[in-house]
Amino acid sequence: MTTVVELEIPADRLGFARTFDRVSTFEFRIGGLIGDSAPLVRVAGPDRHTLDDALEADPSVEVIASVADRANVGGQDPDGNVAASDAESDSAKSNANATVDATTSGANVGTAAASRTPGERGQAAPSNAESGSDRGQWLYRLDFRDGLKLFQQIVAENDGAILAAHGRDGRWSLQLLYHDRESVSASHDLFGQYDFRVEVTRISTPEDLERERTALTDTQYETIVTAHELGYFDVPRRITLEELAAELDVSHQALSERLRRSHAALISAELSERLSPAGIDP
Repeated sequence: MTTVVELEIPADRLGFARTFDRVSTFEFRIGGLIGDSAPLVRVAGPDRHTLDDALEADPSVEVIASVADRANVGGQDPDGNVAASDAESDSAKSNANATVDATTSGANVGTAAASRTPGERGQAAPSNAESGSDRGQWLYRLDFRDGLKLFQQIVAENDGAILAAHGRDGRWSLQLLYHDRESVSASHDLFGQYDFRVEVTRISTPEDLERERTALTDTQYETIVTAHELGYFDVPRRITLEELAAELDVSHQALSERLRRSHAALISAELSERLSPAGIDP
């Protein structure tokens, strides 16, 4: 049975330990890891120069390219707080998609991978002045040293794939895909043998992730879908709260509370996943 494993590993076993030490707000996200190719890594921190200096001094990685510099994303200079362009983000996301295609032999896990990497949406982030944030995010192509390479080798030799990885507070969080539980067990034994200090946080199936990709309960999801289809969120609205409540056969007060809880769940899920805010809609 195809199995998805989520786990955490200290940065000193895989990479970025020195960067985490030097930049307390450092975060990163990788859309997927394939073979020996240097992946695109979206990083977040206080400013570009601080991140440049920290990454250059980190012995666990080699900076191959600063993609934002090449593309001059959003017209900003190297000190501007900008995210990757659509083309750059698509390139990073294609790593995860290619990994899924190569590993699942037709298993429907694309949505599962995408649901765990919302940072790879290809949306531009506003400048610090626009967002009120003191953090920006940039895109680098990085070559990782022995720690991550050994980890990748163990996963690959046991018919697995790394769907996504992100990190903060000195730890990596990874999502792995395997064809069967025997491969999971074999990998776990080797992780212990090589002292990766793995903490498994979840074992599931792609179908589990598909069902859980929304932060809403079934009732909340049905309510939001119905409200959207009937035009409650349109400007101007095509249906009132009272009319929608009658359609759903609930009181308007109960519906109002349900909608507020649904909005809160969606907002919390969005804010917890993003490295920094996306562009402001008009």
